[in-house]
This record gives sequence, structure tokens and C-alpha cells, in this order.
Amino acid sequence: MAQTFSRSANLWFKLAVLAVVLSVTCVALFGGMIYRSPLWTRAHVPLAQPVPFSHEHHVSGLGLDCRYCHTSVENSSFAGIPPTETCMTCHSQIWTNAPLLEPVRASYRENKPLHWTRVHDLPDFVYFDHSIHIAKGIGCATCHGRVDQMPITWKQQDLQMRWCLECHKDPGTYIQSHSLDAPVLSNASMLTNDLQRFHKTVPRADLEQLQNCSICHR
Repeated sequence: MAQTFSRSANLWFKLAVLAVVLSVTCVALFGGMIYRSPLWTRAHVPLAQPVPFSHEHHVSGLGLDCRYCHTSVENSSFAGIPPTETCMTCHSQIWTNAPLLEPVRASYRENKPLHWTRVHDLPDFVYFDHSIHIAKGIGCATCHGRVDQMPITWKQQDLQMRWCLECHKDPGTYIQSHSLDAPVLSNASMLTNDLQRFHKTVPRADLEQLQNCSICHR
């Protein structure tokens, strides 16, 4: 009986299987790189806004506190986007004719809110509460970076789950003052019981509950 396959068929079959495995592996690795890159996360990418608002000018230059505009950050899950009236508190008296601020004045005249582009926009299946993080000592710069040095705001962190879990595994190392230029407290100082009690952080024995899926996915 004639042989159906040639002697080299086994070799070609093994090479084909190897090629498929390598292709799938390369695609998975490449996909992972794209998923973590700014192309997907939009981290460090300034976004176009209806008005080129400069945090650097308002925070570093004028000394405004984050909570002047983001009024609900200490008592709500949402930090709050300032209404036009907040902008006009100052700009009804200064830069009153600046073309750059015409969208702000038009919003105030027509009683229509400005449609800002969300820089930090979590998926709907993720629950995040600003107030609890502020209450536990997590400073603004921990997540948002040095916005006081950003002429146009960008996302400092990728906000992916692995990044959130890094903090939830050891939140003490991320505690800092709400002052944007204050350093994160050192690991050694954070591990002291006195400092943990002061900031009311979760005891190390109970940190596992912070990594429970239901904490963020409700």
C-alpha cells in the first residue's frame, strides 16, 4: 500500500504547530504592550478642552487649592467639575474680554454648562469613591500627579486594575499630605503603629479585604 504522507510530513506538522504557538504568543505579548501603552490608556497625553485651562497657572501661579474648584472631593464619590459660576467668580473681574475665555462667558450668559473632556474616566463597572481615599490620607498627587505643573491636564497614571491593586496591597506607602508638593511618606515611617492610627489606615492583617473584587466592582 502506498504511503499517504511523505517522510517529511511529521516535521512540517511540528513546524506548523510551533508557528501557530509562536504567533499566538507574539500576538498576546503585543496586545499586552498595546494595552499598557499610552495608545490605549491615554496616560501622559494632553486632551483637547473647550478652554485650555492651566492647572499650573491657577495652582502654582495663583495658589488655588484643589478643593476650591473640586468642592465635593471630601464628601462624595465624585470630585466634582466646577460650574461656570466658579470660573466667573474671578473672570467677571479679570480677563473679562480675553478671546480665550469666550466659551466661559458664553456658558455663563446662556446658562449652558461647558462640556469638558474627562481626563480621568473610569469604566462604568468600576466603583471609585474620592471621599474615602481623601479620608484615609491619599493625597491628590498620588493618583493625579503634579497637576500644579501641568499647563494642560493629562492623566498621570494609567488607572488600570494592576495599578490600583499596588496601592490596595500596601496603602500605607502612598499616604501623603494633600499639598501637591508634599512627598509621599517613607515606607519606614509609614510602618509605625502611631502613624497608622493617625491616618486610620487598614491594619496589615486586614489588607486582604481591600483586594476583594467587590471593593471596586459592585
